[in-house]
Amino acid sequence: MLTKEQLLNTVQHLHDPEFQLGLTELQLIRDVVIKEGRVSATVLLSNEDETYKEQLQEQISVAFRNAGAGEVHLRFRPMTEYDRNEAARKLQEHTVQANTETAAVRDILAPEAGVHFIAIASGKGGVGKSTVTVNLAVALARLGKKVGLIDADIYGFSVPDMMGIEDKPELVGNRIVPIERFGVKVISMGFFVEENTPVIWRGPMLGKMLRNFFQEVNWGDVEYVLLDLPPGTGDVALDVHQMIPQSKEIIVTTPHATAAFVAARAGAMAKHTNHEIIGIVENMSYYQCGKCGEKDYVFGRGGGAKLAEELHTDLLIQVPLGAPDNHVAEPDYSPSVYKQDSETGKLYVDLARKVINKAE
Repeated sequence: MLTKEQLLNTVQHLHDPEFQLGLTELQLIRDVVIKEGRVSATVLLSNEDETYKEQLQEQISVAFRNAGAGEVHLRFRPMTEYDRNEAARKLQEHTVQANTETAAVRDILAPEAGVHFIAIASGKGGVGKSTVTVNLAVALARLGKKVGLIDADIYGFSVPDMMGIEDKPELVGNRIVPIERFGVKVISMGFFVEENTPVIWRGPMLGKMLRNFFQEVNWGDVEYVLLDLPPGTGDVALDVHQMIPQSKEIIVTTPHATAAFVAARAGAMAKHTNHEIIGIVENMSYYQCGKCGEKDYVFGRGGGAKLAEELHTDLLIQVPLGAPDNHVAEPDYSPSVYKQDSETGKLYVDLARKVINKAE
Protein backbone atom coordinates (compact mmCIF):
# COMPACT_ATOMS: atom_id res chain seq x y z
CA MET A 1 0.00 0.00 0.00
CA LEU A 2 1.33 3.43 -0.97
CA THR A 3 2.30 5.62 1.99
CA LYS A 4 3.04 9.30 2.52
CA GLU A 5 6.62 8.45 3.53
CA GLN A 6 7.21 6.56 0.26
CA LEU A 7 5.95 9.51 -1.76
CA LEU A 8 8.07 12.07 0.09
CA ASN A 9 11.16 9.85 -0.27
CA THR A 10 10.84 10.09 -4.05
CA VAL A 11 11.20 13.90 -4.02
CA GLN A 12 14.05 14.24 -1.54
CA HIS A 13 16.35 15.32 -4.38
CA LEU A 14 14.22 18.40 -5.17
CA HIS A 15 15.56 21.60 -3.58
CA ASP A 16 13.97 24.99 -3.01
CA PRO A 17 15.77 27.62 -5.13
CA GLU A 18 15.75 30.33 -2.43
CA PHE A 19 16.62 28.38 0.72
CA GLN A 20 18.76 25.71 -1.05
CA LEU A 21 17.39 22.89 1.10
CA GLY A 22 15.20 19.92 0.14
CA LEU A 23 11.45 20.47 -0.22
CA THR A 24 10.84 17.63 2.23
CA GLU A 25 13.37 18.96 4.76
CA LEU A 26 11.64 22.36 4.62
CA GLN A 27 8.23 20.63 4.79
CA LEU A 28 7.03 22.45 1.69
CA ILE A 29 4.95 19.47 0.52
CA ARG A 30 1.95 19.21 2.82
CA ASP A 31 -1.59 17.86 3.17
CA VAL A 32 -0.71 14.63 1.34
CA VAL A 33 -3.86 12.54 0.89
CA ILE A 34 -3.88 9.08 -0.70
CA LYS A 35 -7.22 7.63 -1.71
CA GLU A 36 -7.77 4.72 -4.10
CA GLY A 37 -4.47 5.36 -5.84
CA ARG A 38 -5.19 9.07 -6.27
CA VAL A 39 -2.73 11.42 -4.56
CA SER A 40 -3.33 15.07 -3.72
CA ALA A 41 -0.95 17.46 -1.98
CA THR A 42 -0.21 21.12 -1.34
CA VAL A 43 3.14 22.56 -2.45
CA LEU A 44 4.46 25.80 -0.94
CA LEU A 45 6.42 28.11 -3.23
CA SER A 46 9.18 30.53 -2.25
CA ASN A 47 9.35 31.57 -5.89
CA GLU A 48 6.16 32.21 -7.86
CA ASP A 49 7.91 32.14 -11.23
CA GLU A 50 5.57 30.30 -13.60
CA THR A 51 8.36 28.32 -15.29
CA TYR A 52 9.62 27.05 -11.92
CA LYS A 53 6.07 26.14 -10.89
CA GLU A 54 5.48 24.14 -14.09
CA GLN A 55 8.82 22.37 -13.71
CA LEU A 56 8.03 21.48 -10.09
CA GLN A 57 4.57 20.22 -11.07
CA GLU A 58 6.14 17.89 -13.63
CA GLN A 59 8.94 16.64 -11.34
CA ILE A 60 6.68 15.89 -8.37
CA SER A 61 3.95 14.33 -10.50
CA VAL A 62 6.42 12.03 -12.27
CA ALA A 63 8.06 11.02 -8.97
CA PHE A 64 4.70 10.23 -7.35
CA ARG A 65 3.51 8.23 -10.35
CA ASN A 66 6.76 6.24 -10.39
CA ALA A 67 6.10 5.41 -6.74
CA GLY A 68 2.71 3.93 -7.66
CA ALA A 69 0.24 6.84 -7.71
CA GLY A 70 -2.41 6.54 -10.38
CA GLU A 71 -3.47 10.19 -10.53
CA VAL A 72 -1.70 13.19 -9.00
CA HIS A 73 -3.35 16.50 -8.13
CA LEU A 74 -1.14 19.31 -6.78
CA ARG A 75 -2.21 22.63 -5.30
CA PHE A 76 0.31 25.47 -5.13
CA ARG A 77 0.39 28.45 -2.78
CA PRO A 78 3.06 31.02 -1.84
CA MET A 79 4.88 30.70 1.48
CA THR A 80 3.50 32.84 4.30
CA GLU A 81 5.75 35.00 6.48
CA TYR A 82 5.61 32.27 9.13
CA ASP A 83 6.65 29.64 6.57
CA ARG A 84 9.59 31.80 5.51
CA ASN A 85 10.74 32.30 9.09
CA GLU A 86 10.59 28.53 9.68
CA ALA A 87 12.56 27.89 6.49
CA ALA A 88 15.18 30.47 7.51
CA ARG A 89 15.47 28.80 10.92
CA LYS A 90 16.03 25.38 9.30
CA LEU A 91 18.64 26.89 6.98
CA GLN A 92 20.47 28.33 9.98
CA GLU A 93 20.37 24.96 11.77
CA HIS A 94 21.64 23.27 8.61
CA THR A 95 24.54 25.74 8.38
CA VAL A 96 25.49 25.21 12.03
CA GLN A 97 25.37 21.43 11.56
CA ALA A 98 27.51 21.67 8.41
CA ASN A 99 30.10 23.75 10.26
CA THR A 100 30.11 21.25 13.12
CA GLU A 101 30.65 18.37 10.69
CA THR A 102 33.48 20.33 9.09
CA ALA A 103 35.18 20.70 12.47
CA ALA A 104 35.10 16.94 13.03
CA VAL A 105 35.17 15.39 9.57
CA ARG A 106 34.18 11.78 9.38
CA ASP A 107 36.77 9.38 7.98
CA ILE A 108 34.72 7.76 5.23
CA LEU A 109 37.53 5.32 4.45
CA ALA A 110 37.24 3.69 7.88
CA PRO A 111 35.34 0.38 7.62
CA GLU A 112 33.26 1.33 10.68
CA ALA A 113 31.92 4.36 8.76
CA GLY A 114 29.70 1.92 6.87
CA VAL A 115 30.11 3.66 3.50
CA HIS A 116 29.54 1.52 0.41
CA PHE A 117 32.26 2.21 -2.17
CA ILE A 118 31.42 1.28 -5.76
CA ALA A 119 34.22 1.63 -8.33
CA ILE A 120 33.09 1.86 -11.97
CA ALA A 121 35.77 0.46 -14.29
CA SER A 122 36.28 -0.38 -17.94
CA GLY A 123 39.02 -1.97 -19.99
CA LYS A 124 39.16 0.85 -22.53
CA GLY A 125 37.89 4.38 -23.08
CA GLY A 126 34.84 5.31 -25.11
CA VAL A 127 32.44 2.71 -23.71
CA GLY A 128 30.38 5.20 -21.67
CA LYS A 129 31.84 4.42 -18.24
CA SER A 130 31.43 8.00 -16.96
CA THR A 131 27.87 8.20 -18.29
CA VAL A 132 27.02 5.02 -16.40
CA THR A 133 28.67 6.35 -13.22
CA VAL A 134 26.84 9.68 -13.32
CA ASN A 135 23.42 8.17 -14.01
CA LEU A 136 23.84 5.41 -11.42
CA ALA A 137 24.78 8.03 -8.81
CA VAL A 138 21.72 10.14 -9.65
CA ALA A 139 19.47 7.05 -9.65
CA LEU A 140 20.72 6.07 -6.16
CA ALA A 141 19.91 9.60 -4.96
CA ARG A 142 16.45 9.36 -6.53
CA LEU A 143 15.88 6.24 -4.43
CA GLY A 144 16.65 8.25 -1.29
CA LYS A 145 20.30 7.28 -0.77
CA LYS A 146 22.98 9.79 0.32
CA VAL A 147 25.49 9.66 -2.50
CA GLY A 148 28.98 10.97 -3.21
CA LEU A 149 30.78 10.77 -6.55
CA ILE A 150 34.54 10.99 -7.04
CA ASP A 151 35.71 11.67 -10.59
CA ALA A 152 38.88 9.60 -10.23
CA ASP A 153 39.56 9.67 -13.97
CA ILE A 154 42.19 12.32 -13.27
CA TYR A 155 43.54 12.49 -16.84
CA GLY A 156 40.13 12.37 -18.53
CA PHE A 157 37.83 14.06 -15.99
CA SER A 158 34.38 14.74 -17.44
CA VAL A 159 31.83 14.42 -14.63
CA PRO A 160 31.32 18.17 -13.93
CA ASP A 161 30.55 18.85 -17.59
CA MET A 162 28.32 15.78 -17.91
CA MET A 163 26.25 16.86 -14.89
CA GLY A 164 26.04 20.50 -15.96
CA ILE A 165 28.08 21.75 -12.98
CA GLU A 166 29.49 25.25 -13.41
CA ASP A 167 30.26 26.14 -9.77
CA LYS A 168 33.55 25.50 -7.98
CA PRO A 169 33.89 23.90 -4.52
CA GLU A 170 34.44 26.21 -1.54
CA LEU A 171 36.94 25.86 1.28
CA VAL A 172 35.20 25.91 4.68
CA GLY A 173 37.17 25.26 7.85
CA ASN A 174 40.18 24.00 5.84
CA ARG A 175 38.01 21.39 4.17
CA ILE A 176 36.70 21.29 0.62
CA VAL A 177 32.90 21.24 0.37
CA PRO A 178 31.84 19.15 -2.65
CA ILE A 179 29.37 20.51 -5.19
CA GLU A 180 25.89 18.97 -4.88
CA ARG A 181 23.89 18.32 -8.07
CA PHE A 182 20.81 16.13 -8.49
CA GLY A 183 21.25 15.11 -4.84
CA VAL A 184 24.82 13.84 -5.47
CA LYS A 185 27.93 15.33 -3.83
CA VAL A 186 30.62 15.62 -6.52
CA ILE A 187 34.39 16.15 -6.44
CA SER A 188 36.58 16.13 -9.54
CA MET A 189 40.01 17.12 -10.77
CA GLY A 190 38.10 19.28 -13.24
CA PHE A 191 37.29 21.71 -10.40
CA PHE A 192 40.98 22.45 -9.85
CA VAL A 193 42.29 22.71 -13.44
CA GLU A 194 42.00 25.98 -15.32
CA GLU A 195 40.81 26.17 -18.94
CA ASN A 196 40.84 22.41 -19.46
CA THR A 197 44.63 22.28 -19.05
CA PRO A 198 46.06 18.75 -19.51
CA VAL A 199 47.22 16.97 -16.35
CA ILE A 200 50.83 15.80 -16.72
CA TRP A 201 51.49 13.79 -13.56
CA ARG A 202 53.28 10.60 -12.63
CA GLY A 203 51.91 7.80 -10.41
CA PRO A 204 52.83 9.08 -6.89
CA MET A 205 51.25 12.50 -7.56
CA LEU A 206 48.05 10.86 -8.79
CA GLY A 207 47.84 8.77 -5.63
CA LYS A 208 48.31 11.86 -3.45
CA MET A 209 45.52 13.73 -5.25
CA LEU A 210 43.22 10.76 -4.93
CA ARG A 211 43.91 10.48 -1.21
CA ASN A 212 43.13 14.20 -0.86
CA PHE A 213 39.72 13.53 -2.41
CA PHE A 214 39.01 11.25 0.55
CA GLN A 215 40.75 13.06 3.41
CA GLU A 216 40.53 16.77 2.54
CA VAL A 217 36.89 16.81 1.45
CA ASN A 218 34.00 17.21 3.89
CA TRP A 219 31.69 14.49 2.60
CA GLY A 220 29.34 14.75 5.55
CA ASP A 221 26.81 11.94 5.85
CA VAL A 222 27.14 9.70 2.77
CA GLU A 223 26.01 6.09 2.35
CA TYR A 224 27.36 5.40 -1.14
CA VAL A 225 30.49 6.78 -2.80
CA LEU A 226 30.94 6.00 -6.50
CA LEU A 227 34.35 6.28 -8.14
CA ASP A 228 34.66 6.88 -11.86
CA LEU A 229 37.99 5.13 -12.52
CA PRO A 230 40.25 5.79 -15.50
CA PRO A 231 39.99 3.09 -18.17
CA GLY A 232 42.43 0.21 -17.96
CA THR A 233 44.50 -1.08 -15.06
CA GLY A 234 46.89 1.79 -14.35
CA ASP A 235 48.14 3.56 -11.22
CA VAL A 236 44.84 5.16 -10.15
CA ALA A 237 42.88 1.92 -10.33
CA LEU A 238 45.59 0.16 -8.32
CA ASP A 239 45.65 2.99 -5.74
CA VAL A 240 41.87 2.74 -5.31
CA HIS A 241 42.09 -1.00 -4.74
CA GLN A 242 44.81 -0.48 -2.12
CA MET A 243 43.15 2.47 -0.35
CA ILE A 244 39.68 0.93 -0.18
CA PRO A 245 39.95 -2.83 0.29
CA GLN A 246 36.21 -2.95 1.02
CA SER A 247 35.19 -1.40 -2.32
CA LYS A 248 33.13 -3.31 -4.87
CA GLU A 249 33.28 -2.96 -8.64
CA ILE A 250 31.03 -2.61 -11.66
CA ILE A 251 32.60 -3.12 -15.09
CA VAL A 252 31.26 -1.33 -18.16
CA THR A 253 31.62 -2.71 -21.67
CA THR A 254 29.91 -2.54 -25.04
CA PRO A 255 28.47 -5.63 -26.80
CA HIS A 256 31.49 -5.77 -29.12
CA ALA A 257 33.63 -8.86 -28.53
CA THR A 258 36.91 -6.91 -28.49
CA ALA A 259 35.62 -4.39 -25.93
CA ALA A 260 34.49 -7.23 -23.69
CA PHE A 261 37.85 -8.96 -24.14
CA VAL A 262 39.70 -5.82 -23.01
CA ALA A 263 37.24 -5.24 -20.13
CA ALA A 264 38.10 -8.70 -18.81
CA ARG A 265 41.51 -7.31 -17.78
CA ALA A 266 39.86 -4.81 -15.43
CA GLY A 267 37.82 -7.67 -14.01
CA ALA A 268 40.92 -9.79 -13.57
CA MET A 269 42.58 -6.96 -11.65
CA ALA A 270 39.59 -6.66 -9.31
CA LYS A 271 39.67 -10.38 -8.63
CA HIS A 272 43.46 -10.34 -8.15
CA THR A 273 43.07 -7.66 -5.44
CA ASN A 274 40.15 -9.55 -3.82
CA HIS A 275 37.47 -7.01 -4.75
CA GLU A 276 33.96 -8.25 -5.37
CA ILE A 277 32.56 -7.58 -8.84
CA ILE A 278 28.90 -6.61 -8.44
CA GLY A 279 28.20 -7.12 -12.12
CA ILE A 280 28.51 -5.98 -15.71
CA VAL A 281 26.78 -3.05 -17.43
CA GLU A 282 26.56 -3.45 -21.19
CA ASN A 283 26.34 0.04 -22.67
CA MET A 284 25.33 0.94 -26.25
CA SER A 285 23.67 -2.47 -26.47
CA TYR A 286 21.44 -1.51 -29.39
CA TYR A 287 19.84 1.42 -31.17
CA GLN A 288 16.05 1.48 -31.01
CA CYS A 289 14.14 3.28 -33.74
CA GLY A 290 11.92 5.94 -32.22
CA LYS A 291 9.23 5.44 -34.86
CA CYS A 292 8.98 1.69 -35.40
CA GLY A 293 10.65 0.39 -32.22
CA GLU A 294 12.93 -1.96 -34.15
CA LYS A 295 16.30 -2.64 -32.53
CA ASP A 296 19.54 -2.41 -34.49
CA TYR A 297 22.56 -4.04 -32.81
CA VAL A 298 25.14 -1.53 -34.05
CA PHE A 299 28.10 -2.93 -32.09
CA GLY A 300 27.19 -6.59 -32.27
CA ARG A 301 25.70 -8.76 -29.53
CA GLY A 302 26.71 -10.87 -26.58
CA GLY A 303 29.81 -9.08 -25.27
CA GLY A 304 28.32 -8.23 -21.89
CA ALA A 305 26.87 -11.69 -21.28
CA LYS A 306 30.15 -13.34 -22.27
CA LEU A 307 32.13 -11.06 -19.95
CA ALA A 308 29.74 -11.76 -17.06
CA GLU A 309 30.10 -15.48 -17.63
CA GLU A 310 33.89 -15.23 -17.75
CA LEU A 311 34.05 -13.24 -14.50
CA HIS A 312 31.34 -15.36 -12.78
CA THR A 313 29.06 -12.39 -12.14
CA ASP A 314 25.75 -10.95 -13.37
CA LEU A 315 24.88 -8.90 -16.43
CA LEU A 316 23.01 -6.14 -14.58
CA ILE A 317 21.48 -4.10 -17.42
CA GLN A 318 21.78 -3.44 -21.14
CA VAL A 319 21.61 0.28 -21.94
CA PRO A 320 20.58 1.37 -25.45
CA LEU A 321 22.62 3.73 -27.59
CA GLY A 322 21.35 7.30 -27.30
CA ALA A 323 21.54 10.62 -25.48
CA PRO A 324 19.25 12.32 -22.94
CA ASP A 325 16.45 14.45 -24.39
CA ASN A 326 17.59 17.54 -22.46
CA HIS A 327 17.38 21.17 -23.55
CA VAL A 328 19.80 23.96 -22.68
CA ALA A 329 16.92 26.22 -21.60
CA GLU A 330 15.91 23.83 -18.80
CA PRO A 331 16.79 25.09 -15.28
CA ASP A 332 18.41 21.76 -14.36
CA TYR A 333 20.07 21.18 -17.75
CA SER A 334 22.83 18.61 -17.95
CA PRO A 335 24.23 16.99 -21.10
CA SER A 336 24.35 13.42 -19.79
CA VAL A 337 21.80 12.85 -16.98
CA TYR A 338 18.67 11.04 -18.12
CA LYS A 339 15.33 12.23 -16.80
CA GLN A 340 13.73 9.99 -14.21
CA ASP A 341 10.66 9.23 -16.35
CA SER A 342 12.62 8.41 -19.55
CA GLU A 343 13.04 4.79 -20.61
CA THR A 344 16.80 4.88 -20.03
CA GLY A 345 16.28 6.77 -16.74
CA LYS A 346 14.07 3.92 -15.54
CA LEU A 347 16.78 1.42 -16.54
CA TYR A 348 19.26 3.24 -14.30
CA VAL A 349 16.81 3.23 -11.38
CA ASP A 350 16.52 -0.54 -11.88
CA LEU A 351 20.33 -0.76 -11.87
CA ALA A 352 20.46 1.29 -8.64
CA ARG A 353 18.02 -1.12 -6.96
CA LYS A 354 20.19 -4.07 -7.96
CA VAL A 355 23.30 -2.34 -6.63
CA ILE A 356 21.55 -1.61 -3.31
CA ASN A 357 20.45 -5.24 -3.00
CA LYS A 358 23.97 -6.51 -3.65
CA ALA A 359 25.70 -3.93 -1.44
CA GLU A 360 23.39 -4.09 1.56
